[in-house]
Order: sequence, then structure tokens, then C-alpha cells
Amino acid sequence: MHWRAKGMLQKVLGHVPGGEEAHYVLQRRFGGLRDFGREFDVKMDDWRLMAGHLSEAGRPIVGARLFEIGSGWYPTFPFACYLGGARSVVTVDLNRHLKPELARACAIHLGRYTALIATACGIAEDEVRQRQQQLVQRLDQGVDIHAATDGVVTYDAPSDAAQTRLEPRQIDCVFSNSVLEHVLPDAVDGIFREAMRILAPGGIMFHSVNCGDHYAYIDHEINQLNYLQYSDAEWRRWDNAFLYQNRLRAFEFIDRAKAAGFDITMSTEIARENRLKELAALHVHPQFAHIPPERLCVTSIDFIARKHDAEMAG
Repeated sequence: MHWRAKGMLQKVLGHVPGGEEAHYVLQRRFGGLRDFGREFDVKMDDWRLMAGHLSEAGRPIVGARLFEIGSGWYPTFPFACYLGGARSVVTVDLNRHLKPELARACAIHLGRYTALIATACGIAEDEVRQRQQQLVQRLDQGVDIHAATDGVVTYDAPSDAAQTRLEPRQIDCVFSNSVLEHVLPDAVDGIFREAMRILAPGGIMFHSVNCGDHYAYIDHEINQLNYLQYSDAEWRRWDNAFLYQNRLRAFEFIDRAKAAGFDITMSTEIARENRLKELAALHVHPQFAHIPPERLCVTSIDFIARKHDAEMAG
């Protein structure tokens, strides 16, 4: 499908009654949700990477108080963290997207990952498997997510991650996966400020950001730098309620976290040779001309930002 056609279709659906449900049906039949197992496997690989980064940062999932930004249609990361022994997981979304049928499918598919979760979290697989089987049984009985996870996972939507109802200094890790690229720049700043407020001293943020043009996943005639050809005014033609892309570059998320008071302790930002070649062949809009090519071309980043221990006295 041509990327402009998809952008316009989503733009229309975002303005008509029933458009959100129609968009979900289209995703199930023709989009990313058509092959649920494949999409789930990708998410679990992302979760594995996150669990590894958190462990290396000295904040393993076992016993952690976690806060996820962007729950989506099904709670892969919260469920995996619950199975891995997290103390609590609050997951929020600006709009209520979670689908009970997909949450149940998520719980079932996690049965293929009990060994991975056990290894990533350093606990016995039998313990993970027991929780997973219990989770499926409870969801089958129509129990809500909070009760089905023994009160560990709390789903809160609609809820603004920049203005939570949480008390200060009660979270060990704030995280997101492929979410911040879809958030207004000012809202990213608000989210980082709120994370600073709710994180305990020494707490961390982990964010995995896919900051390439998402239309490249459905239109193979373009690459992930495609949207750098357009000004903000031009790009608004295709931005829409279902696929807003802020086009912030990887380093800008880092800079905004620093501005909120965080120390950056891990970053995977790297200029890949294939992206540099794609950028060289692109007519980049003058709006981005001030950004060095080795920074402009980066289309993904994982980073960890830590709150100062000194906040304890603040």
C-alpha cells in the first residue's frame, strides 16, 4: 500500500464516528495484528533486550516497581514483568486501547516464553509457568487484569503519563517501547518531568524509540528516512490520530532527558552505514539541514536515564 494512501485513510478514520473501531478491524485483517504471533514475538524480543539492560543497570525486574507509558492493544511488557517477579506494574495510555481478547491471547502466547523470562529474571521456570497458567485461567473466567495478576498489574486509561496520580518517589523504573516517537515534543518533556517526580532516588528511565518513518513498514518503495524530505507543514498532511510521528531525532530524546535533570548512563545511538547512504541519496528538507548526517540518519535508540541519588535530599 502506498504510504500516502494509508496516511490519508487513517486521517479520515480519525475524524469519523466509529473510526477507531474501523481502524482496529483493518489492523486485524490487513495490518500488523493480522499475524498476532509474529508481532508478539517481536515484542518479546524487545522485552528481552529491556530486561537485559535493566539488569545491567542494577535494576532487575524481580521486586521492581515499574511504570509503563503506552499500554497499547495488549499488555505484553506488563504481563512479562509480572511473570518475572515484578512487585508492581502500572501501565497507562492516553486513550483506552486495550482489547480483552488480545490480552488473553498475549497471556496464552507467553506460555512459549517461560524459559526466556525465567532466565532474564533469574528465577525458576516452574514459578514463571505457574503464574502464566494461572493468568490464562483467570482471564478465561472474565477476571480483570489487576485481579488476574494478583494485584501486580494496574491498567489506567485514559491517563496522561505527564500528569499521573502517583505519589512522588515510588517508582523504580519508568519505561516505554516504540511510544515516544508518537508523542508531541512538548508532551515528551512533560513525561520526563513527571518521571523525575515519581521515580525514587537512583531510579531510571528506559526508553526504546523507533524514530524512523513508520510508513516504510507498509510501503517498501521508501525507507525510514523518507519523512525528512518534508517540512512540518507538509508532513501534517499525512500525520493522523493513529500514526502521529513527531520526527524527533534520536539525540533529541537524550537532550530532553538531560534537560529534565537525568544522567544518561546508556545509549545505543549509532550512525549505520546503510542509513548514511540512504540519507545521502535523499533530498533532505532545509528544516533538518543543521543536524549532522551522522545524527540525522539514526532511526532507533535505546537509552537509560538515571535520577540523581542526591534527589533524596530534595
